[in-house]
Parts: sequence; structure tokens; C-alpha cells
Amino acid sequence: MSDAPIHPIRFVLSDMDGTLLHPDHLPSQRTIDTVRALREMGVFFSLASGRPPKAMLQMVEAFGIDIPVAGFNGGTLINPDGSILVAHHLPAEAALVALALFSGVAEVEVWVFADGDWLRRDVPGPMEPREAAGLGYGPVVVKSFEPYLDRIDKIVAASLNAPLLVELEARLQPKVQGLAQVSRSQPVYLDVTAMLANKGDALRTLAAHLGVPLEQTAAIGDGGNDPAMFHVAGLSIAMGQAEEVVKRQANVVTGSNVEDGAAQAIERFILAPRSTL
Repeated sequence: MSDAPIHPIRFVLSDMDGTLLHPDHLPSQRTIDTVRALREMGVFFSLASGRPPKAMLQMVEAFGIDIPVAGFNGGTLINPDGSILVAHHLPAEAALVALALFSGVAEVEVWVFADGDWLRRDVPGPMEPREAAGLGYGPVVVKSFEPYLDRIDKIVAASLNAPLLVELEARLQPKVQGLAQVSRSQPVYLDVTAMLANKGDALRTLAAHLGVPLEQTAAIGDGGNDPAMFHVAGLSIAMGQAEEVVKRQANVVTGSNVEDGAAQAIERFILAPRSTL
């Protein structure tokens, strides 16, 4: 972990999987206690995840979050009472292009998130149990994605073949440029969302909602969808197990998620400086 000049931080926006959570999809007691200490010192704390909002509720409760959170990579901002603050759907044109590219590709499972549900069309694959364990619920099987084209929150190509997803990302980017965001939230997940469905815009919106200047915000993450908020935050923190391309875009690099790297960084760069104010 390297040192970096920072402003007094008043709002922290953190990724969930691979950042706050261990591989078993649960936070350590140290991480829970560190977030509690943040909130006791008057620092706002919230979550930004590729997960659907309803798959974030358990962690919202665990961390005692009482401000809006960002699901679908920032595509949907949800108030504490469950009402929607902001929602951005994927344009149908971009959805059709992505589905056409992904469909029929061996080793790739194609999922659509719409109407609050996780939708699957084809036979289940090896990635489905992993996703169900992380979300806490399973998919709804549909005959076609066509009825949902006007209200898709996210399309996911999932595969244990990470290099294949890198190739698909490179092929899809130019086809949907200006229409959609394409990023790998983790090496085994390729996400397609609306242009404004990104964690950078989510950070801007939440900071404005809270009345916090961007230079007094911090962002923590590990995936390819996290640099969008790194570029906006006053302090950006990459997890130790993140890919090098992600680490290079952060101000500092902390320990891995299994080492409670998020807690380490919060303690060192946010809590410790505030304790001397």
C-alpha cells in the first residue's frame, strides 16, 4: 500500500464482491467494524455493485447503510426505503447487438436482468450456481428475451474462460460505442449496461445528493467496472488482487479482499487522518 495525498474524506463508495466481501460472499467482522467506525465519525458510506439492488439488501443491513446504494454498476440508485432514485435501462438496439454476439458462443452463459429478475433462456451452465450463491436467489427461465428489450438493466456474459470474455469485450465495444457500457466486473463476468449506468456517474449523483464535494469522496474496488469511479473520486483505492490495469488507475493499492484490504485502506487513509482533525 503506497502513500497518497488526500483531502478529508466525507463519503466512501465501495464495490462489494472482491472488495468488501470474502470469496464466500460475506464480510469479515473487521470490515463491518471499520465501516461502523466510519459512520460514527460522520463519514457517509454506500455500495456500488454490478449486483441487482435486491441482491444488495443483506449487505445494506449488515453495514447499517441509510443512504442510497447503486446497483447494476450504477444503473439503478435505490433509496433506503426501496424507492428508485435513478434508473437507466439499456437501449434495445445495444441489447440486440450484445445478445446476438453472445448467443451460441460455446462456454458462455447469457443472462438478462430486467423487472427485478434474473432471466435465463438456455440450459443452465456451470456459472449459474456461483451466481445464485452470490445473489441469494436463482434465475427465472424464459423462452425469449424479446419481451424485456425495452427495460433491460443489464446483460451478462458469464464464463470460466476469462480470455474468451476479454475477446468478446473487445469485439462488442465498437459495436455499441455511444450506446452502452461494456466492462468485466470480475474476470468471469462481462457486463453490458446503459451509458449512464456506470459507477463514476453513480458517485457523482450520490455525492451531489449528499452535498459532498467530489474531492472529499473515496472509491474502493477491484474490477474493470471500478475505474469509472476511480476517475471521479478524490481518493481511489484498488484491491491487491485486482488486475494490473485496474491498479494503475487508482491512487493507492491496498491488500486483497481475503486480507481485509478495504478495511486496511479505510483505517489508514480515512479514519486515521480524521482522528487528528
